[in-house]
Amino acid sequence: MSGPNNEYDPVQVTPLGAAEVEAMRDDALAAIAAASDLDALKHVRTEHAGDRSPLGLANREIGALPPAARKEVGARVGQARGAVNQAIAARQAELDTEAEERMLAEETVDVTLPWDRTPRGARHPITTGSERIADVFVAMGWEVAEGPLVEAEWLNFDALNLGPNHPARTMQDTFWTEPAENAIVLRTHTSPVQARTMLTREPPIYVVCPGRVFRTDEYDATHSPMFHQVEGLVVDEGITMAQLKGSLDHFAQAMFGEGIVTRFRPSYFPFTEPSAEVDLVCFVCRGQQPTMASCRTCRGEGWIEWGGCGVVNPRVLTACGVDASKYTGFAFGMGIDRTLMFRHGIADLRSFFEGDVRFTTAFGSEI
Repeated sequence: MSGPNNEYDPVQVTPLGAAEVEAMRDDALAAIAAASDLDALKHVRTEHAGDRSPLGLANREIGALPPAARKEVGARVGQARGAVNQAIAARQAELDTEAEERMLAEETVDVTLPWDRTPRGARHPITTGSERIADVFVAMGWEVAEGPLVEAEWLNFDALNLGPNHPARTMQDTFWTEPAENAIVLRTHTSPVQARTMLTREPPIYVVCPGRVFRTDEYDATHSPMFHQVEGLVVDEGITMAQLKGSLDHFAQAMFGEGIVTRFRPSYFPFTEPSAEVDLVCFVCRGQQPTMASCRTCRGEGWIEWGGCGVVNPRVLTACGVDASKYTGFAFGMGIDRTLMFRHGIADLRSFFEGDVRFTTAFGSEI
């Protein structure tokens, strides 16, 4: 067995001589200086500072040298590799700075330009619809009246000629608050606003009352336990059904276009006498289609149910402090949600209440 090579062998050291190592270093430094971007520098790092680079392979050969040669060659190769790594780090910093400056120049944001990063919102169609309806009557000289959502039983029922045994007082229709002896309900219609108006104002009275109401209905495509109504009240001398008809025809045309009229069908409401159901002439076929298949909106009937109306019952006038022998009046009520469903072709009532921004933004800021 041969012993370790302790002799200094110039032949073995020649590839790792000073000239060769300096040449490897200079080649690496030149390549680093020539790297024009970070990707090019990454390639240079692999070629000149990686394990398979010339200096990396030279470093691996040091272990095969005689002990007398290792220290000198190791220092030479180490210094060369250190110079290369420092050059790479310096070039990396330069290229990073250049990349940031280029990014700032190319991606500069002019903060004075109109911005669109946040999408514009839209007011809810119930809100804008209620305001549009109110504007129709304000333009006629009426006033907008409002009242609380939580109402006294007397104002919600008794003052409106809804007696103690009326079916609407049962739990099937009304949300009652606790304790029951307080006789407080969530209002089932906006008619208590009319009662409050008559109790606090002297005739003549011309008011429109839009707002939320509550009933214990199932939540489906056509019903909701919370919905919106608009009611109107007129109390003055010499008021007749003819003026009621004219007011509702004007309202219908404002909502659905010229030529839309209403018709009355006899009905019963405790707070009006006589009373009538209000129908709209179909705003799609204009009542001209005689068969069910010809118009999907009215199913060939030519008319669409809209709301209720009538002459204010003298008992209601008396209960609210109005002289029924001197004054007469009329009242009407329609669903705002239903009106907007007709107006915009909305098939499902739940669309108003489920908070889908895609539904709301379709209406924009106004309708």
